This record gives sequence, C-alpha cells and structure tokens, in this order.
Amino acid sequence: MALPSVWSVMRVAIPFISVVGLLSVRLVGAGQDSGSVIPAESRPCVDCHAFEFMQRALQDLKKTAYNLDTRTETLLMRAEKRGLCDCFHAIH
Repeated sequence: MALPSVWSVMRVAIPFISVVGLLSVRLVGAGQDSGSVIPAESRPCVDCHAFEFMQRALQDLKKTAYNLDTRTETLLMRAEKRGLCDCFHAIH
C-alpha cells in the first residue's frame, strides 16, 4: 500500500478546510441575524455615547465641587464664629 504524497493530501485538505470555514461563518452570521436588528441610522454612534458620558461626569463633578465649596464655606463660618465667640468671652 503506497502512502499518498503530500501534494495530493494538500489538494484535498485545503478545499475541505475552506468549505468548513465558509459554512461556520455562515452559521455564525445566521445566529446573529435571528434577533432584532436596529438599523445603523437609528443607533447612536460610540462618540455620542462617550460625549453623553462625559457630560454626565462633568455635571457630577460640578455638583461635587459645589457641595465641597458650600461645605468649606460652612466650616470657615463656624471657625470664624468660634474664634469671635472665644475673643468675646475672653474680653468679658
């Protein structure tokens, strides 16, 4: 029994692998098409999502900065009041 040459094996193997690859790609594509598809025109782009995310993050930062500023003012007012009261009690 003679062994087949490498070239004869390759002539059969390459088309076989190609056919199996094409079939698997079609099966994967068919699995993705089964769900509801949103047309590209109605989907927001990635840049729009990033922009909206950055807007929300900026708003959150502004709120945080305002809250910190308000808190700092309150603490400074308390410290000044305490200092003034201490001075007033020291004088009398």
